[in-house]
Amino acid sequence: MTLTGQAITAEEYLARPPEDRSTQLVGGEIVVNQPSVRHQDLSGLIYRRLADWVDSGTGNGLACISVDVMLDEANVFAPDVWWVTEEHRPHRDASGLEGPPDLAVEVRSPSTWRYDIGAKKASYEHHGLAELWLVDTESATVLVYRRSVPAAGAFDIALELGAGETLTSPLLPGFTLAVADIFDDG
Repeated sequence: MTLTGQAITAEEYLARPPEDRSTQLVGGEIVVNQPSVRHQDLSGLIYRRLADWVDSGTGNGLACISVDVMLDEANVFAPDVWWVTEEHRPHRDASGLEGPPDLAVEVRSPSTWRYDIGAKKASYEHHGLAELWLVDTESATVLVYRRSVPAAGAFDIALELGAGETLTSPLLPGFTLAVADIFDDG
């Protein structure tokens, strides 16, 4: 769902009061984020698992929930969950991120999924995101897009993980999350 039909810049978007920003700026248009309870539950589960992994050792970076991620003058995203290496850790009082995190996680929401798999994925890829997890609640799968090496010009690895498979990442040594655990409604 789009709030405005006219394009605005990231500067104009970020100047809006925080209470007016349960939204994202995608291609210069404000997109309303309307997450369901299930969406928030799955986002929270993935965040908790990443945060537990971060806490399991030293130097494991930082995992967080949604903040403004400014990619360029037309795109300010709010990934449901994100992670950065120690090297990319923002100042603890930062209001958001300048440039992409190392890992972004987007959970399917009816209001934003078309952007997640389309314009946002393309923009993340263009701006050098190392890895993207798209959690598809309709198919109970996780779509993983990553670069085989940091210098790769685009996502050159694409995986679709379903029940019986485990989510891992070369960015997160020792991290595992069974896909079935993400979608377990019990």
